[in-house]
Amino acid sequence: MFEKDKWMSIGEIVAPQGLRGDLRIKPSSDFPERFTKPGKRWIQKTDELPTEIKLTKGKLIPGKSIYVLSIEGVSTRSSAEEIIGWKLVIPIDSRPMLSKDEYHYHDLIGLEARSGPSKALIGYVTDLIKGGNDLLEIELVEGKKVLVPFVKEIVPEIEIKEKWLLINPPPGLLEL
Repeated sequence: MFEKDKWMSIGEIVAPQGLRGDLRIKPSSDFPERFTKPGKRWIQKTDELPTEIKLTKGKLIPGKSIYVLSIEGVSTRSSAEEIIGWKLVIPIDSRPMLSKDEYHYHDLIGLEARSGPSKALIGYVTDLIKGGNDLLEIELVEGKKVLVPFVKEIVPEIEIKEKWLLINPPPGLLEL
């Protein structure tokens, strides 16, 4: 049986690179060694069990947020094309420990977004958009999606175990 909560996506195979089976990976992890250090990894097709693979080499493409990986057994462009859309995953219990005020992407998705002194439910976190300043995508209870800067001044409190975060948006932010 597929146990989705035991695995965490760290990237997606988005395209082949060249003719020798190399793969372009769009990362969803801030730990580059997951894409550059050779060793055991797993890939996963949607709703299937992960398949163990061996990463033989990996590098970041300069100026882009894309890694190019070589995987044992994937040696042609056509074999690379067969796994486009698959996820690169890790066992959730292998996540590194983080410092205070650092969070794993996987832990933020699905949190209740609350606001105001009463901490009223206003929506749910649906995505974290990486960039110069990270943004939380919040789907408000009325169905509209908004982007909220993921900074301490606007998101002052996060309770992972209780599955919620507090948002103190400046006037007008949730109406954009």
